[in-house]
Amino acid sequence: MKHYKWYRLSLGWQIMLGLVMGIILGVVFYGNQIAITTMQNIGTMFISLIQMIVLPIVVSCLTVGIASIGDIKKLGRVGLKTLIYFELMTTIAIAVGMVVANVLHPGTMINIHSLHSSDISQYMATAKAAKHSGIWETLMGIIPTNIFASLSKGDMMPVIFFSVFFGLGTAAIGEKGKVIIDFLQAVSEVMFKVTNWVMHVAPIGVCALIGVALAEMGISALIPLGYFVIITYATMIFFIIVVMGLVARLFKFNIFHLLKVIKDEIVLAFSTASSEAVLPRMIDKMDKFGVSQGIVSFVIPTGYTFNLDGSAIYQSIAALFLAQAYHIHLSLGQQITLLVVLMITSKGMAGVPGASFVVLLATISTIGVPVTGLTFIAGIDRLVDMGRTAVNVVGNSLATVIIGKSEHEFDQKKSDEYLATYNK
Repeated sequence: MKHYKWYRLSLGWQIMLGLVMGIILGVVFYGNQIAITTMQNIGTMFISLIQMIVLPIVVSCLTVGIASIGDIKKLGRVGLKTLIYFELMTTIAIAVGMVVANVLHPGTMINIHSLHSSDISQYMATAKAAKHSGIWETLMGIIPTNIFASLSKGDMMPVIFFSVFFGLGTAAIGEKGKVIIDFLQAVSEVMFKVTNWVMHVAPIGVCALIGVALAEMGISALIPLGYFVIITYATMIFFIIVVMGLVARLFKFNIFHLLKVIKDEIVLAFSTASSEAVLPRMIDKMDKFGVSQGIVSFVIPTGYTFNLDGSAIYQSIAALFLAQAYHIHLSLGQQITLLVVLMITSKGMAGVPGASFVVLLATISTIGVPVTGLTFIAGIDRLVDMGRTAVNVVGNSLATVIIGKSEHEFDQKKSDEYLATYNK
C-alpha cells in the first residue's frame, strides 16, 4: 500500500494565497461595513501578535549581541558606520526618486481636481505635533527616563539605547554577567519559538489586511493614479536590483542570494505593510546567514527606524508628482532644497505612525504644493506602503551583511551552507 505525503505549501506561498484571497474578498465586499470591520479587527489582531513579540526579541538579542561585542570603541565604530551607510543609501534613494519623477513626469497627465479626495486629519494631527519637535527634542527622546514606559509605548529608539548600555554593562562585570546573558539567550529562543507559532496565522492576517484596504478603497480609486503607482513600484524594483545590487557587488556579494533567503519575509512585509511583522524573523535569519549576532542585533532594529529606502523613494516621487499635478515648476535649486529637507525630515519622523505620509505633509509646503493635494493620494497610500515596506526590509538585510563584512564578522562558510538549503 502506497503512502502519499501531503504536499505542504511554504510560508511564502501560503501568504501569497492569503494575498489573493484578500484581493477577492476586498472586491466582493467593497463598501460592506460589517465585512470591513471584521477584516480590520482580524488584521489588527495579527499585527498585535507581532508587536507582542518584537520588543522582547529586540531587548534580549540586542543585549546579548552588545555583550558579545563588549568593546565600547568597537560598538562606536559599528554604530557610526551603520548610521553613515543608512544616510548615504537614503540620500541615493531620494535622488533616484527625483530623477525618475523628472524624467517620466507622472503628475503632468493628471487632472488633480478630478481625483477622489480622502480624509487626512489623522496625519495632519501627527504632523502638527511632529513640527513642534525639532532636532533636540528628537535626540532627547532617544534617552528613556523610564525604560518600562518606553517598552509599554513601543518606542524603539529608547529601547535600543537602553539595551546597548545594558549589554555593555553586562559585558563589563565579566563572569557575574553570564547569568544575565544565559537568561536573555533563553528568552530570545523562546520568543523565536513563539514567532514560528504566530507565523502560522500570517496568511489569515494578510488576507484580512489586504481585504480591508481594497474594500474601503475600491479598485476604481486606483485607475486614475495607476501611472503614479506603476512608476513608484518600478523605481523601487530598479533600486533593489540595480542600486542595492551594485552596493552588494562592491562588497563581493550577490543581491539575488539575499533575496532568495528573505523572499518569505519580503512577501510578508509587502502584504502586511508592516516592518514589525518581519523583524523577529529577520534577526533570526541574518544570524543564520552568517552575520555575527552582535551586528545583526544592532543593525536590524536601528534600520527599522533609520534606514527607510522605500519610504525615501516614495516621498521624493510623490512630492514631485504633486508639484507637476499643480503645474508648479521647480528649479534645480528648489529640488536640491527638497532633497535636503526630505533627508532631515525623514530622520526627524522616525518611529512616527504613518511616517512616510507625515514626512510629505511636513515637506510639500516648502515647494509651494497645497497640503490639500495630499488628500488625493491618501487613498492609495496603503497600496504604495506595501511596496516601500518591502524595500525597507531588503535594505535593512543588505545593510546587516555589508556592516558584517566591513567588520570581518561575516561567516562565508555558514552563509553558503544556509544558502544551499534554499537551492534544494
